[in-house]
Amino acid sequence: MTTQPLGDPASAVATAPAPASAPRPGEPPASPPPTRALLPSMLAVSLTLFATYAGLIAILLPTQIQLLFGNAAKEANLAIVTTTSFVFTLFAQPLAGAFSDRTRSRFGRRAPWMVVGALAGGILLFGMGSLTELVWITVFWVVIQVALNFLQAPLTTITADRFPRSKRGGASAMIGLGTQVGATLGIMLSSALAAQFGVAYSIFGAAVIVVTLLFVLINRDWSSKDAAVEPFRWGAFFRGFWINPRRHPDYGWAFAARFLLILGYFLVSTYQLYLLQKYIGLSLVDAQGAVLTLALVAFVPTLLAIGLSGWWSDKAGRRKIFIYAASAIMVVGFAMPLVMPDMTGMIAMSIINGVGFGVYMSVDAALMTEVLPSEGTDAGKDLGILNVATNIPQALSPSIALLIISTLGGYAMLFVFAIVFVVLAAVATAPIKAVR
Repeated sequence: MTTQPLGDPASAVATAPAPASAPRPGEPPASPPPTRALLPSMLAVSLTLFATYAGLIAILLPTQIQLLFGNAAKEANLAIVTTTSFVFTLFAQPLAGAFSDRTRSRFGRRAPWMVVGALAGGILLFGMGSLTELVWITVFWVVIQVALNFLQAPLTTITADRFPRSKRGGASAMIGLGTQVGATLGIMLSSALAAQFGVAYSIFGAAVIVVTLLFVLINRDWSSKDAAVEPFRWGAFFRGFWINPRRHPDYGWAFAARFLLILGYFLVSTYQLYLLQKYIGLSLVDAQGAVLTLALVAFVPTLLAIGLSGWWSDKAGRRKIFIYAASAIMVVGFAMPLVMPDMTGMIAMSIINGVGFGVYMSVDAALMTEVLPSEGTDAGKDLGILNVATNIPQALSPSIALLIISTLGGYAMLFVFAIVFVVLAAVATAPIKAVR
């Protein structure tokens, strides 16, 4: 991990010195220092990736399923697709992280996997809109999700690779900024092209490929081709996916806290298109427009929260207080549609949750890099396992939401359970000792 200051991106890439000595067996090679191009490049990839996630999940996939299979079974069919993808993508990010930790190539450790993930996911997106059978929609969705996870995991690890602890709040905020801006732009594009979802899928696929290729070309990694590496053993590799929470309690609590908060957030957002129809009473076309409205009203509050809290947490040297604040704000936000079950309540929720989720996104990734059991050799794998705490609740949220809707009182109960999970996330953050 280098602590050299930012410099001219071209000269830094061209003249970056090789590591002073060969790394010890099993130790990854040093990564190049961050250049001025790195943060905006991370922003661009994060923006594109999360625009794709948001556009697909919020608008394109639910619209495609509703138009193909009708209103009666839309929730169940969406749950089938997303839950199946959960089974296959459960370990995608830790596998991608672990593979990249051990990758030896002249292009470095992370870049090859980012390119493979972008190409596989982007190419399949070109065909997604032409599918008319649920089984093929499910197959394509699974492979696309796995591929994009193989892009996302190395991108996440670059924060730990190239930035010192004191600068990770800013790097985390940049990814959070890309997440929010991307989500808004993705929803805007998918809403505008909802009637031509095949075209929208293709645009997202092309964007993922182009932006990722530009990232790895502009931000070249040092070669890892000659780095020493211990003999590979499958048994030890898979045993490494179990990180004992008794030996590493901070890591375990961080996993639980992220899992709970993401689950609470996505219980509502995953079914938002259907929620606006069933709970608020809008038509499909009006609901598509309302999803865009909700994204737009949250946009500026989220950006302000991300920018301020990421910088502030670095300056204060504290992370947990920001997680507590984010949780409290989101509890208020989820209560708004219960008090006002109309678009006014939904707009209030989006604005308030924009602030809360923005604070959380800007600080959480930095916190995660500070609880890793082995920040050097296995940083990619360890961060990949923590990213499972994002993937699992997102993937399971349609099934859990369907259970809540069908057995526990309808769409209104989604907000109640979201509040419960967010509160539990704050409680799970409290025992973490390595981070203030």
